[in-house]
Amino acid sequence: MYPQPYLDYLVQFHVERDYFECHEILEEYWKSAPPNERKPVWVGLIQIAVGLYHQRRGNHNGAIKMLTSALALVNEHQSDIRQLGLDSAVLNERLVQRLEELKQGKAYHSLSLPIADSRLQQAYEEACLLRNSPKDTASNMEDFYLLNKHTLRDRSDVFAERSRQLQIREERRKSQAD
Repeated sequence: MYPQPYLDYLVQFHVERDYFECHEILEEYWKSAPPNERKPVWVGLIQIAVGLYHQRRGNHNGAIKMLTSALALVNEHQSDIRQLGLDSAVLNERLVQRLEELKQGKAYHSLSLPIADSRLQQAYEEACLLRNSPKDTASNMEDFYLLNKHTLRDRSDVFAERSRQLQIREERRKSQAD
């Protein structure tokens, strides 16, 4: 009933607390749909993860920006949030509270998404069981890689693709000039 990337997102969000990976998983899933069928609710969930990533790294301005945008999408797409098995009212409250904490300069602490649908809860627990993972853990604030993944991850494939695209453009320019 729920797409596997969503379940993977939930495991990363609640167990690994790898918000960067949450972003990667859902962005890929969101972009796999034709542009006119892409649902903004996925962007809202991505923004929640990115906001928490920023907050955990001490970037309160980036966190406020992302979570404010996420809150607007959650409010605008409450029925979509509910269709994803989450409690939209509780999620709204948690985001409002987190934004208030950020504005007060309070430190990061883990946040859980409020699962309301028993079918989602069961699917999530099965996904955790398959990974031999607990259902929820706190962020490991000592994990340097987790906290700085965007700067430390292997991007050689991205650089290789950029180089390949640049070479293709240069070859097109040369052939058009001839």
